[in-house]
Amino acid sequence: MRKACQGVWGAVAWFGAAALVPLFVRDAFFLDLLILILLWGATAAAWNVAGGYAGQVSLGHSVFFGLGAYSAALLGTKWNVSPWIALVVGAALAVAMGVLIGFLSNRLRGPYFVLATIALSQVFLIAGSRWRGFTSGSEGIPVPFRPGFWTLGLVDKRVWAYVILVLAVGVYLIQLYLERSRRGYQLAAVREDEDAALSLGVPARRLKVAAIAVSAALTAMCGTLWAQYVGFVDPFYVFSVDLSVRFALAAVTGGIGTALGPFLGAALITTLETYLRAHLAGIGAGLVGIYLILYGVALILIMRFAPQGLLPWLGRWWRRPASSAAS
Repeated sequence: MRKACQGVWGAVAWFGAAALVPLFVRDAFFLDLLILILLWGATAAAWNVAGGYAGQVSLGHSVFFGLGAYSAALLGTKWNVSPWIALVVGAALAVAMGVLIGFLSNRLRGPYFVLATIALSQVFLIAGSRWRGFTSGSEGIPVPFRPGFWTLGLVDKRVWAYVILVLAVGVYLIQLYLERSRRGYQLAAVREDEDAALSLGVPARRLKVAAIAVSAALTAMCGTLWAQYVGFVDPFYVFSVDLSVRFALAAVTGGIGTALGPFLGAALITTLETYLRAHLAGIGAGLVGIYLILYGVALILIMRFAPQGLLPWLGRWWRRPASSAAS
């Protein structure tokens, strides 16, 4: 109970600090960094619903992200539809795709499920880059800017920060529910040993499909807001395996299967990436990619010394002085 309360208070401090930053910070660079940390944290947390709590490790979640992004771009460009409606449409399409994937790959486990999700993302990448009549092909689609909150044409980055913060808190609360509810315990049983869970009467396959569907809907919502914020949708980015790896990497780095871990991992990765790219990418032709090397070394060190993720490692470090004092 004490550990759970510490986790909740940690989340309160985390999101409370995120809510206070726009009140005191006016610099566009730092506000943009905050928005990206919250957005990638929410996306990693959405991945964590399926990958962390249900054990359905996917490297094809960019499919759902891309569906949300293209919903905003196509509905806004072709039919002048509000991004809020596009968000719902994108989430519905992602749920349908998630349920389909869940049923078709229900019996696949481990690397076979991962390979199936990668293949699906490549199918969508090819379709998005070749279907010029509908998606404009590899040229991408600029998302129209229409001023107003209903159209998410927001000039003030502080407003954007609060919009993304609401989504991030919502995804966190869904993860918290999975940590403490009966369904969450059943998902944990399926993740640890599906055959044993089935023998105890746990509806394992149905729960896995539901987890993928919820994860897909949340990821699509993040994709819609990302497209509206960035203003451009490129099929080679939104359907790429690299993007799916980013979601998984943030969750694994922060602590897979924990509610706050994906946000911590996203903060570390996004901050490190932004800093290294800004300070090292332009110092010379031979050092253009050095920030990627340092970025990879940092991740290797984290996996070496904190294999369960930063959040569990910090939890052990925090409890160590208390246990020493008690003894």
